Amino acid sequence: MEKATTFAVPSDNRVQSTRLVVLLLTLLIGGSALSAGSKLEGQAAPDFVLKGMNGENLRLSEFLGEVVMLNFWATWCGSCRQEMPELGRLYDTYRSAGFVLIGVNVDDDAGRAVKFVRALQVDYPILLDPRKSVAPLYRLDELPMSVLIDRAGVVRFVHADYQAGKEQPYLAELKALLNE
Repeated sequence: MEKATTFAVPSDNRVQSTRLVVLLLTLLIGGSALSAGSKLEGQAAPDFVLKGMNGENLRLSEFLGEVVMLNFWATWCGSCRQEMPELGRLYDTYRSAGFVLIGVNVDDDAGRAVKFVRALQVDYPILLDPRKSVAPLYRLDELPMSVLIDRAGVVRFVHADYQAGKEQPYLAELKALLNE
């Protein structure tokens, strides 16, 4: 059985240097930014329980039968901030077709995440993972990271990082999964 890689989100003052080191190491070994997460593709999505912003526990397996996107993010991540409104539009458009979008925040300070989400008026569920208990299960190595899970609970697609205007892969993959 393959050992999961651990991931610790660095403190705010070390974030940029850590991302640079990860990117440089990735390039040096000839991999891609998706290499760690993409090993999940074709595997059963690891189940977990986290508290939502409303204080209630949410278990991933409760959504078996739905197409789920887990979006790992943090308040200090600029790409995450850019991506959230686009994800919100996808959620608003496709939730009636069986699409569930769950944000998983990995900030050390859950209070900061709650303020951030309220300010942005995010309307999809946000789970708080300040202890980073779920991040290693999904081999999180870059933020944002989105994991698309099919109705049978199998990870089908993993996307790391985000660039504005590059939403087409999400949309195509989401539509394909919803039509299965």
